[in-house]
Amino acid sequence: MAKEYIDMDALRYLLDEVHDLESLLSNERYQDHDTESLHLFLDSVKEFSDRELFPYFKEMDEKPAYHKDGTVIVHGQVDVMMKKGGEMGLIAAPFNYEDGGLQLPSLIHTAAAYILDAANNHLPGYAGLTLGAAELIVHFANEELKATYVPKMLSGNWGGTMCLTEPQAGSSLSDITTKATPTEQGYYKINGQKIFISGGDTQFAENIIHLVLARIEGAPSGTKGISLFVVPKNRPSEDGKLAYNDVMTVADFQKMGQKGYCTTHLGFGDGDDCRGWLVGEPHQGLKYMFLMMNGARIAVGRGAAAIAMAAYQAALEYANERPQGRKLTSTGKKNPDEHQSLIIEHPDVRRMLLLQKAISEASLSLVLKASKYQDITNTSSDEAERKKYHLLLEMIIPIVKTFPSEAGAMAVNNGVQVLGGYGFCSDFILQQYYRDIRISAIYEGTTGIQSQDLLGRKVPMENGKALELLASEIMETIGNASQYDDLQGYAATLGGKLKETQKILGFLMPFALKGNYERYLSDANLFMEYLSHVVISWLWLEMAVKAKQSLLKGDTTYSETFYESKIHTMKFYFKYELSKTAGLAEALTSEDVLTVKTEKNVFA
Repeated sequence: MAKEYIDMDALRYLLDEVHDLESLLSNERYQDHDTESLHLFLDSVKEFSDRELFPYFKEMDEKPAYHKDGTVIVHGQVDVMMKKGGEMGLIAAPFNYEDGGLQLPSLIHTAAAYILDAANNHLPGYAGLTLGAAELIVHFANEELKATYVPKMLSGNWGGTMCLTEPQAGSSLSDITTKATPTEQGYYKINGQKIFISGGDTQFAENIIHLVLARIEGAPSGTKGISLFVVPKNRPSEDGKLAYNDVMTVADFQKMGQKGYCTTHLGFGDGDDCRGWLVGEPHQGLKYMFLMMNGARIAVGRGAAAIAMAAYQAALEYANERPQGRKLTSTGKKNPDEHQSLIIEHPDVRRMLLLQKAISEASLSLVLKASKYQDITNTSSDEAERKKYHLLLEMIIPIVKTFPSEAGAMAVNNGVQVLGGYGFCSDFILQQYYRDIRISAIYEGTTGIQSQDLLGRKVPMENGKALELLASEIMETIGNASQYDDLQGYAATLGGKLKETQKILGFLMPFALKGNYERYLSDANLFMEYLSHVVISWLWLEMAVKAKQSLLKGDTTYSETFYESKIHTMKFYFKYELSKTAGLAEALTSEDVLTVKTEKNVFA
């Protein structure tokens, strides 16, 4: 394994200089925090990760979670993650003081979770899902449910999950059939099955609190008839004892990657004694669940960004140590008498490493920007500001989830290639990162679903207002970059891509206006890729502007080499990645319709 898994300087630079952490702390909610204390918190998370997560990363892959005797046997560090993480406030961090939280900005909580993910992406999900389940209870459940479950969840003593998917329904939540039958005692009897439930059971959990989507008998069909229930594995009684609640762990899925992060098949009510308690109002379950979905999608993007960063660190270390081949001389030949060159001296290896750097650092900047938007949306006292940043968040969320997942996999693939044959061998960690990151494009709505959300819902949102606000943010950075001679050309290029985006939408929108939504959305994945390149180029230009300003001021917070590397990587992304939008634009505006089903059998 590599000696390091994260670039803490890159993280601090993005937090402080690019995303201006200090500006958030003027908000009354965060008045007890300052940048120094928050960085000390992140340092303690790094120390915890160095000690309790990173050393077990390979071992958790080699000793996967497995189902035995009605429970799932997981690695012992899962217990450490939950209990010690709970003590450190890693689960409670973003909650209000009155709910047992630390009232940390989402920006900092995201940064902390990113460190954990980079150290060992098999472990943070157990705590993250517990946080998400507790958040639903805090926001929407009654005081009795809050008092019964939230304190022990935030401490890490009890786990939590979100149970949406069913065997026959997959991503189509309108087709779920799990049933909730009301009783005179105030609870509901739950009956059904849920699959792909991450963190669904472990031998260490005294209790796991499942947030379950189900239909109350007689509810409307489709998504309008779905309600949300708290369904504990073991139901607590007034004397504090726990009684089995007829929640059965049917199986554990064996996976290609993230083998230490268990994924379960759960059965509810096989003995007709599974009790669930309604959260909020009937038939509002999907609405409640989706109010938490932005956080879940940021978490997926964050995890993918972290894996991409860890893989980059491992590949970079290898490239700096591995001698192989010799550089070409001025005659175009190699001198066999010279010492072998380190592979980092070869242009193609440098290209692959720069691609990894460009994707991993921009992915981190993307998830941090989304987290800051979330902070402002949730805490600003200015209604207009809250609405603005809510729309910006909604606009970028599909990209936040998708770009780190898809481009991150490409980055890790390049890391494997840097190692050559060794990259394919289990002795080296790159192959594990490659397997681990692959699930990210599937979690919390596949790339296809996110792409349809982007083009079908977010682009037209409020008559294009969300997209207009995003374009304004990008134009502000373009304006800032235009003040510097060596950045002007890149600013102009990005401005041209914004205009091209409008041309693409001008071609596609008439299909939607005529009601031909299948045609409008048939190439949504290409539009996702196109707009992602534009957004990531914006983030790199933003980083380059900040670096340029620091160089001109003689800022010594980071080295001159550090700042110059940001500008160099921006130029790399524009040359090698943003340029790909030309082909995407051509495909998006083509008259050919090749994927919409017709009577013609194209698979013959």
